Amino acid sequence: MTKKTTYILGILLTGIFGCFLQYYTCCKNCDKYKLKTPAENVATTVDSPSPSQLGFSLTDPKGGFDININDHFNFKGSNFEILKPISANLNGAIGKLKAYLGNHPDKTLDIIGLYKSSEKNTSAFPNLGIARAEAIKHYLVDHGISSKQLNCKDQLDDSLIPNAKGIYLGPAKYHLNTIDTSDDAKAAAAAHLKELHDKIQEKPLNLYFATGSSSLRLNPEQRLKMFDVATYVDKADDAEIQVIGHTDNTGDFAKNIQLGLDRANTIKGYLIKNNIPAAKIVTSSQGSKEPIASNETEQGRAKNRRVEVTLK
Repeated sequence: MTKKTTYILGILLTGIFGCFLQYYTCCKNCDKYKLKTPAENVATTVDSPSPSQLGFSLTDPKGGFDININDHFNFKGSNFEILKPISANLNGAIGKLKAYLGNHPDKTLDIIGLYKSSEKNTSAFPNLGIARAEAIKHYLVDHGISSKQLNCKDQLDDSLIPNAKGIYLGPAKYHLNTIDTSDDAKAAAAAHLKELHDKIQEKPLNLYFATGSSSLRLNPEQRLKMFDVATYVDKADDAEIQVIGHTDNTGDFAKNIQLGLDRANTIKGYLIKNNIPAAKIVTSSQGSKEPIASNETEQGRAKNRRVEVTLK
């Protein structure tokens, strides 16, 4: 065998050995890099659901009145404050509603606030649905609609989907009613209103504070009482909410009077934030003068550090 032939044979063997080595060290274990069929190359995608959007829509089933527009009141998730600005189109529709209700005193409007069970309730009311309805009611009253013709209700709706910014578009529905205006019906309504008044007076809403504090703690039962108060002041002409601050006997008497007033004003601000008219709220303080429990124990002092929300 010539030297040239030996040299060529060596090159061939080296190439064969190199290919063999590459297969066992790389290609044999690289099935994941092999070309896939067209079906295998199709990416699996899940479309994001479209946000729910309810327009301002209401119809009188016993009359010729109808409104149906896309614009509506919007709210951030876990919030009950109406987002601004309000469109001119929506304000125009509210003007038509005002004229219709003004010409038909036998009509009332149910405002049904919607909410999801996953939302956090930051309001004074039992749930965000009621709180959103109260916010819409307040806006309508500010635009000239009588609160006596407006009722706030709620509806849990876990199908609601916010937009990409976490905003719910129009989470409210409406229903127009025709009420009985006979003398008997008016008497029954007056009796119901008095019953609600007496219920609030008999068991006033008491809100409690830590020592030296004016920060608020609210439980579900208190939220229900707050809704009763808001409902009463909507319907009674001479309604007035009395917000009275109280303290325990710790510290200076004069300072306790001021602390009680600070607590009462905290509650007033809270009520206003929750769309209860400021003109119907009167604050005062009794300081440590009217305890409801013994100041000799911490438990008793805790009960005395309170704000009482009642009616005139």
